[in-house]
Amino acid sequence: MPSHFTITVEQTEADGTPCPVAPLTLAVTNHDDLFLILDKIRAGAILPPEEAAEFTVGLKLFLEILIRHRGDALFEDIWPHMVSFMKRLKAGLRDNKQ
Repeated sequence: MPSHFTITVEQTEADGTPCPVAPLTLAVTNHDDLFLILDKIRAGAILPPEEAAEFTVGLKLFLEILIRHRGDALFEDIWPHMVSFMKRLKAGLRDNKQ
């Protein structure tokens, strides 16, 4: 069952002050629950904790597009590499869980 999310990106200054740029809001569907995946990434301790959400959201958004368009010329060369990467990622999460 697909999961649905609303993602908002707001540009800020280094000190957190908002920039005068309208936020970007995306309604996305993903075959995974991003929060469940994020919990697994955090528990696996494969990245510094402050990078876990950035990695998880970026990866899962990219992978969903890649899955939908894996037969397209733009994506066909990267597909086998992403399959390999995901296998290594999942193995690393299992290894770090034990």
